[in-house]
Amino acid sequence: MAAAIYWKAGLSLSHYDAKAHLVVARRILDSLTPSWEQIGAVWLPLPHVLNALPVQVDWFYQTGASAILLSIVSFAVTVACLSALVLRVTGSPWGAALAAALFAANPNVLYLQSTPMTEPLLFALSSLLVLQLAQWAMSDAGPIARATGWTIVAACLTRYEAWPIVGTAMVLAAWVKWRLGTPASGVMRQMVRLARYPAGAVLFFMAMSYASIGEWFVTGGFYVPDPSLEGQPLVVARAILSGVADLGGTRLVLAAAVSAAVLLIAAVAVVPAMTSDLLNSRRVHPAALVMPLALLASAALPFYAFVSGHPFRIRYEVPLLLGCAAVIGAGVGLARRRGAPLALIILTAVIWQVRPFDRSAPMIVEAQLDRQNGIGRQAVTACLREGYDGTTIMASMGALAHYMQELSLAGFDLADFLHEGSGPTWQAAYAYGPVAFTGWVLVEEAAEGGDMLQHKARAWPDFLQGFERVCAGGNVALYRRIARTSS
Repeated sequence: MAAAIYWKAGLSLSHYDAKAHLVVARRILDSLTPSWEQIGAVWLPLPHVLNALPVQVDWFYQTGASAILLSIVSFAVTVACLSALVLRVTGSPWGAALAAALFAANPNVLYLQSTPMTEPLLFALSSLLVLQLAQWAMSDAGPIARATGWTIVAACLTRYEAWPIVGTAMVLAAWVKWRLGTPASGVMRQMVRLARYPAGAVLFFMAMSYASIGEWFVTGGFYVPDPSLEGQPLVVARAILSGVADLGGTRLVLAAAVSAAVLLIAAVAVVPAMTSDLLNSRRVHPAALVMPLALLASAALPFYAFVSGHPFRIRYEVPLLLGCAAVIGAGVGLARRRGAPLALIILTAVIWQVRPFDRSAPMIVEAQLDRQNGIGRQAVTACLREGYDGTTIMASMGALAHYMQELSLAGFDLADFLHEGSGPTWQAAYAYGPVAFTGWVLVEEAAEGGDMLQHKARAWPDFLQGFERVCAGGNVALYRRIARTSS
């Protein structure tokens, strides 16, 4: 229903990254140089690999329908795993229901699961791996199931937020297993074996990155540093907390903070007899109450990014809504008979402040930042289509991937473009000028200070020698190669 609402409103592909993800998936087979190297080196590969075949169908590529279906399925898996996690560590159905409802009713989450974005798959795999580790830690089983390891691999190849979640969940699961009576040596052996999976996934991605672009790990070059955040950890921490409050409401943040403190005290400190008896009656152990906290570790990614200078993005805080819902549900799960009224009070208070399908939700607002530019680019599209002669178009995919997806509606394929994934041809055109390689050049002139072609043209005025500027709109300029005339 949510996907249908946002589809009808024309918001499914509003976010420029939604279109860009479709382009990265499509270019694996539709490109000047189709190969595995087209998967790229900035974004993690799994979402694009999963969509690579469906988006070869033009309708799926132009609408994002297949990727949206993956997001919807991921959303359902997330809600199931989130409620199962809370039920497993507390034994409380009211706590489990509250956690699921808080997450599923958030307008920012509902919007993301209605788009081709990669966050929904992150939510599903993160909640699943924490659930699997919690089940192992609370069971009598010795070895960790291989399925858990492969879930970790999938999560680590989906989004970077999964990396700190995986590490934190492994540490917490080991501690819980030890608290439940397993010797430390046995726990460590299992953790060492399990660590092979995330380590292998990260090394695989780094090797693929090096083989693709010659760098082991890309940490910059695709944004203009924000001096208001760069190198200021306290300012960044406040910005992240404020972002979560904007997304979920101040009541959600307050409930999550109180619940996290309660869970830590109940799990780590000397547990009061009442709490211990309550949990034992549900066949769970107080130590397991720390497991939902692992989902809050996603905060490490925006913290690192913003301290490093990455501009603030509200989208980077959305994964924290999953962690907030988990800890609140687990906290309410300790309330015994008061769980039902407390769950209803918290849910009502939060939803009253942040309502489902609110069109002014921060994520929906951020997704439409490029809308006016998209209208302006229509003039460039008309200009290009009118004069197009079949020659290659040079454009930076790092800046204009979303526009390439838009141009598919005008009849252009990704094989018409020379971009960073085109190997030596791109490198030569970028180093010596594009006049010998392409008939057209598209340049993003404003966003993030302009793209790499704009920066090159500023540093080397003759870079676009042999081209004439024919039109511009939406911060994009179109250059056409000047026809040579015989003397």
